[in-house]
Amino acid sequence: MSKPPGYRRIAVLDIGKTNAKVVVLDSQTGTEIAAAKTANTVIRSGIYPRYDIENLWGFAVDALKSFAAKPGFDAISITTHGASAALLGADGKLAMPVLDYEHEYPQEIRDAYTALRPPFEETYSPRQSMGLNVGAQLHYQKTAFREEFAKVATIVTYPQYWAARLTGVTANELTSLGCHTDLWNPKTGEYSSLVDRLGIRNLMAPIRSAFDALGHVLPDIAAEIGLATEIPVYCGIHDSNASLLPHLVARTAPFTVVSTGTWVVNFGVGGDLTHLDAKRDALANVDAYGRAVPSSRFMGGREFEILSAEIGNVPLKDVAAALGPVIAGNLMLLPNVAPGSGPFPDRKRHWLNADGASPAQRYAAMCLYLTLMTEACLGLIGADGPVIVEGPFALNETYLKVLAALMERDVIALPGSTGTSQGAALLTGIRPAPGPERCFTPAAITGLKNYRCAWYAAME
Repeated sequence: MSKPPGYRRIAVLDIGKTNAKVVVLDSQTGTEIAAAKTANTVIRSGIYPRYDIENLWGFAVDALKSFAAKPGFDAISITTHGASAALLGADGKLAMPVLDYEHEYPQEIRDAYTALRPPFEETYSPRQSMGLNVGAQLHYQKTAFREEFAKVATIVTYPQYWAARLTGVTANELTSLGCHTDLWNPKTGEYSSLVDRLGIRNLMAPIRSAFDALGHVLPDIAAEIGLATEIPVYCGIHDSNASLLPHLVARTAPFTVVSTGTWVVNFGVGGDLTHLDAKRDALANVDAYGRAVPSSRFMGGREFEILSAEIGNVPLKDVAAALGPVIAGNLMLLPNVAPGSGPFPDRKRHWLNADGASPAQRYAAMCLYLTLMTEACLGLIGADGPVIVEGPFALNETYLKVLAALMERDVIALPGSTGTSQGAALLTGIRPAPGPERCFTPAAITGLKNYRCAWYAAME
């Protein structure tokens, strides 16, 4: 379908692993002018843990309904977390629940999948724990639930499930297929050999560009929402790639993007895939234009939540004051708070020199930990050029200052929580004016280099 010009406002359905939201963005400024938010809950009963799809759908429809009249919107775009797929029956409805990627499978099924999956050199997708490889999910569902899987007629990536539900048009899309699924070969731009090994090629929905308008909102859904005109729905995009897209549009390589949320996902734009280490959560993502991008990650947002809950609220001025003493005393946290992924996947967290430490000191040590983990991830992808930090960590001045000092290059912070939503809105063809940013230039921090050496030495 052709793209109507002149969108004034874009509604974005943005489903993260922890929370889901619907926002309306102004097409000229990219600013958020309306928003609704809900928790993304997991249902533990049934054949396996699964996302509460009907609750998310009800939330999305209610939010769109409340925004339809005021402020109004002219198009809908979609972004979701990765590592998920939807299995549809012949009627277009879910044939099986959408599996929570944090579910761990029986050992015999894991072993069978490990023997089945393609080598890293084909997919640039490392073996992940739980269901973080979508290929592992599909193998589990097909192996453990044969009767249910036999009813599957179409497999779609997760953002495209929501697009299909809104439009009736099924599709797959490259950013979600290329997000450590084991299903995609980024060098050839084709499905990997795993698709045929699993016998699912005939089930995979057609591949469409993230920039494609798939169709208009179905008439019955449009009536429920209260839409006065036909509203196009765009194909959608994986959330970390949504965060990357504004920078691909506005910047010249090389540069590095640190996209923070539940996961801290790092993109080395302009780099190559030569030195990626599959054992340390380095991989290739595929951007909205279908290009492979060296990437690395750790579950930094989840770790921040866990540690913040343990430490409690701390005034920012107290954190800044505590940083020097923490560095001088080698008070440190070693990986991993969230085990099984990141640059040190086999380690379990451990505090050093923390007896009697105040909450402010532990908070400062947490910021140092998150920064050192980020630096380690950036080293794995040969990150070059300025470092752009978007998402919640862009509001953490201690993290940003330490990162600039460690990397010895500018760190550009893009405050706000709508990076994924803004990127998804760009799929509709709008190009809003750049938003505010803060630049942190490298400044020496006394004792930081010795602290870094001690942190690595303590792990050895």
